[in-house]
Amino acid sequence: MELKVGVKILLRNKDGKHLILKRSAEKYPEAGLDLWDIAGGRIEPGSTLIDNLKREIKEETGLELIGDPDLVHAQDILRVTGKHVVRLTYVGNGEGEVVLSDEHDDYKWLSIDEIAQLEGLDNYLKEVLEKKLLDK
Repeated sequence: MELKVGVKILLRNKDGKHLILKRSAEKYPEAGLDLWDIAGGRIEPGSTLIDNLKREIKEETGLELIGDPDLVHAQDILRVTGKHVVRLTYVGNGEGEVVLSDEHDDYKWLSIDEIAQLEGLDNYLKEVLEKKLLDK
């Protein structure tokens, strides 16, 4: 069985808002309508989780991770014959100016509650928000 690990992060700016990214429908047609997600991607074996997270943040957003992020949730996001994908989601601080890669068409800085209300939100991110981050 092939095991893959992905790291994702809800990046917070100095105003306390979090970065949400809109996936490129052209690059990710399989995403369907669930286009809003957060920065991150699969890890490169041999590098630490945080180094992979920093790389993904830089590649996708142009931002820098500041300080140590907090791990908030772990999910099994894909279990099919021969493959298992695990997603680790962090919350942390970022700084700089957003420069999107070709993976994303748009971005917004929103509160957690505003993110939860977005149409087309990634299902795995919805789960993280509902289980770990929304005030109940």
